[in-house]
Amino acid sequence: MIEAAAVGPGDRVLEVGAGSGYAAAVLSQIATAVYAIERHPSLVEAARARFARLGYDNLEIRVGDGTLGWAPAAPFDAILVSAGGPKIPLALKQQLATGGRLVIPVGASERRQNLLRVTRTGEAAFEEENLGSVKFVPLIGKGGWPEVGGPEVGRERRVRMQNLPELIGGRAEALPALQ
Repeated sequence: MIEAAAVGPGDRVLEVGAGSGYAAAVLSQIATAVYAIERHPSLVEAARARFARLGYDNLEIRVGDGTLGWAPAAPFDAILVSAGGPKIPLALKQQLATGGRLVIPVGASERRQNLLRVTRTGEAAFEEENLGSVKFVPLIGKGGWPEVGGPEVGRERRVRMQNLPELIGGRAEALPALQ
């Protein structure tokens, strides 16, 4: 994704879905400034401590909804999204500098996407290139998929589990750990 986004010296980069911070650390060795967003606070805390311990001083990481980007730090020369969404979040396109590249997996299913490279060619003009089929974890947020395990999903799963004996033909003893 770093190569597809043509990240180079002098670039300001946003990484969405930073996870452990590995890609952000690699990006910080290439780009001038790196901003990383991760939705899991424990991962952000661990990455932040690791960056401080290793002396990475040109990157920032925060907890947040990556589909909204990081508007105060924009515009970005490159944005890399490490999770697949149903569409390209508008906020991310708006935070690209002219000539900026956005690399993001997009697909109608949480299980299969196409890796797209979107280049901003003007104020409201973008070119899109399909780099091939990929499979990423779901992009969760306002501009992505709804959170898995939310109230309705959780309720639906609980109802299915309660009906499990019926679903497996009355053989609940086949799955004693679920009783």
